[in-house]
Amino acid sequence: MNPSKYPSLYQINTRVWLTEISGASGKKATLDDIPDGSLEAIAKMGFDWIWFMNVWSTGEKGRKISRENPEWRLEYEATLPDLKEDDIGGSGFAVSKYIVHEDLGGDDALKKLRKRMHKHGLKLMLDFVPNHLAPDHPWIESHPEYFIQGTVSDLEQQPLNYTSVQRSDGEMIFAYGRDPYFHGWPDTIQLDYSHPAVVEAMKKELVRIAGQCDGMRCDMAMLVLPEVFEQTWVRPAHSFWPEAIQAVKKHNPAFCFMAEVYWDMEWTLHQQGFDYAYDKRLYDRICGDYPRGVREHLHAGLDYQDKLVRFLENHDELRAASIFDLKHHEAAAILTFLLPGMRFFHQGELEGKRKRISPHLVRGPKEETDTNLQRFYTVLLELLKRPIFRNGKWRLVEPIAAWMGNDSWDDFIAFTWEGEGGERILVVVNYANNPGQCYLRMPFMDIAGKQWRLEDVTGGYTYDRDGNELYTKGLYLDVQPWQYHVFEMKNG
Repeated sequence: MNPSKYPSLYQINTRVWLTEISGASGKKATLDDIPDGSLEAIAKMGFDWIWFMNVWSTGEKGRKISRENPEWRLEYEATLPDLKEDDIGGSGFAVSKYIVHEDLGGDDALKKLRKRMHKHGLKLMLDFVPNHLAPDHPWIESHPEYFIQGTVSDLEQQPLNYTSVQRSDGEMIFAYGRDPYFHGWPDTIQLDYSHPAVVEAMKKELVRIAGQCDGMRCDMAMLVLPEVFEQTWVRPAHSFWPEAIQAVKKHNPAFCFMAEVYWDMEWTLHQQGFDYAYDKRLYDRICGDYPRGVREHLHAGLDYQDKLVRFLENHDELRAASIFDLKHHEAAAILTFLLPGMRFFHQGELEGKRKRISPHLVRGPKEETDTNLQRFYTVLLELLKRPIFRNGKWRLVEPIAAWMGNDSWDDFIAFTWEGEGGERILVVVNYANNPGQCYLRMPFMDIAGKQWRLEDVTGGYTYDRDGNELYTKGLYLDVQPWQYHVFEMKNG
């Protein structure tokens, strides 16, 4: 498949998937055991990228903390009523070494997996966690100065943010990794970006592991921005991202950096050099049933929107099927994935899975497939294969009141796509739990004086309309709650 302006990414929980493969094969599976047929199937669905989450080594200390934390165990048990100790592998974001875990087959198995992926036209994305490391990372012994250290007073007054770690020459007090709005993550130790050696050491790690993949999803990327780090730790920090990204792209200009980012800092991360950043604002407004907010968000320029990652769920969020009913879910997905930017799908989303799986777990629950959702996503993924959605020109269309006093126009979100050879598609969604009416004035100057057929490629609806009316008065729509149309516009 040719590279596209708007690619699609599929997130896989690596350890959970290998556990499933192990159960089916009867032997412990590694990355070598991922079937070529599965890779081929993902490619045939139209995906450009696979993000294999949680491949790096986790240590015994992190695993012990994961198993003993009572709050976390409640979450595990809610996911797996038959929870066993071996199901808790420790968080994949508490990295003890940036080496592929030996249980997964090590770095050599990853190298072979990447080669197999490339044969199917798939690119490999991996994790990078810049903010913190596991309590048994080798640097705790060799370079304790790389981490935020604390005092006995810090530990006594802030036991949720500091911990004592046993080293070969005695105990030292370190800060947990955290962001400024929450207590620390107790299976991590905070790196100190006020120390220039930390910047250089992490940059070297990033450059090294970038040689093993085609892109990197950078966990909580905003936490190491100097202004955020200083807010959290009250000490000045050195710049990291521009220099680190430049160092990687010097060797591989096509390497892709994707930022997990919150607090409306997407544009800031773009300016730091990231190719893509999570679009959490869109996600929140779609989950909040806020159509006007969605439209307002989409007024941003394409130089910004093209670099956003559109998602409806990921491993940190609730499963979409658990928070939306079927029609609402379909409307939310049409809105999310037919926009410009990177389209990001989560393993299990396409089958309507409902239970979120903690990144501490290596086994997931057995769930039935929602066949209605599966059919819907099959249609949606086929749509996303079209060149018009991969490389076309996108434009927002503003709804107009159908008549005075009818405010239901405000529930509509609509936009067009234009492709090569004159192909045109209109997408419209009534994103509300009530019927709605509106007019949509088509933005194409050349439609006047012609007859147009609007055929909904998701099924059922065909309208013949006069081009003069479409351009001046607009297309009249009267649609049901959560109803959507993806109209292919054909002349004649």
